Amino acid sequence: MLPFILKRIFQSLLVLIITGAIAFSMFTFVGDPIDNMLGQERTMEDIERLRAQLGLDRPIPVQYVKFLGEAVQGNFGVSYRQGREVSEIIMERAPATLELAALSAIFAIVVGIALGVFTAIRRDGFVANFIMSASLIGVSLPTFLIGILLIYLFSVELGWLPSFGRGEVVQVGWWTTGFLTESGLKALILPSITLGLYQMTLIMRLVRSEMLEVLRQDYIRFARARGLSERVINFRHALKNTMVPVITVIGLQLGAIIAFAIITETVFQWPGLGLLFINAIQFVDIPVMAAYLMMISVMFVVINLLVDILYAFIDPRLRVAAK
Repeated sequence: MLPFILKRIFQSLLVLIITGAIAFSMFTFVGDPIDNMLGQERTMEDIERLRAQLGLDRPIPVQYVKFLGEAVQGNFGVSYRQGREVSEIIMERAPATLELAALSAIFAIVVGIALGVFTAIRRDGFVANFIMSASLIGVSLPTFLIGILLIYLFSVELGWLPSFGRGEVVQVGWWTTGFLTESGLKALILPSITLGLYQMTLIMRLVRSEMLEVLRQDYIRFARARGLSERVINFRHALKNTMVPVITVIGLQLGAIIAFAIITETVFQWPGLGLLFINAIQFVDIPVMAAYLMMISVMFVVINLLVDILYAFIDPRLRVAAK
């Protein structure tokens, strides 16, 4: 098992370095941050001095290596726009995004698996067919449109839930949470449903198809012939064997939830990392953009690594194949 884990860690580090280099090189197409930092009366001397001070006069590979060297030490530089440490800004915004992503993931996993099992067991029923038809909405409609529809229905027409912002938050150490206030919990509902709806429908349809496939297997027929109850067959035998491919997809979707939070946070003006990244693009705030993209890359790589390891624990054949 240890060689398998070491091999996966090495591959993950390689992927991280390559994706970071691609993302860093793309910053050259975003614009010149010097234009936003200096006023209209700037001189060529001011431009050259600031460019040299920020290290922007060096080649992109040199800038990337310098960024990696400092990022490993937890130093992501100073924001061009705010003049503050990027790590400090990210720590302020991270709780909002992580709480939103956590609630969206719980919604997607719990509701997705429950509906997937239900539609597989009751596959010919009216309710199951209705759920499958309605799930096409979650798969087909873009995230921003779902968010706007939810705002119109629950905020504008019914007035039940807030349409933007995080509500009242409570400081717990360095962490700011909205879980401990009523307005914070209300503010979480619409963004978390918007963010998790696509993943929920995806998980639901995957669980349903995998479970239908498992229910056709010979050992399920043998279990019925032994007189086992349908509950035991469905949840102890069928669902357990269904979860192997589902775990992989869930792991990838958890990373996508945080990455796609950019759209949801923009629609709901959620003060998280996604909105921070959008604002950083507008002002060509390269240190913030680089730190955000590296953080997302690390998150995807770590999740994939954990899924691979978990997958190997569940299915020993993968460990043998990896040798």
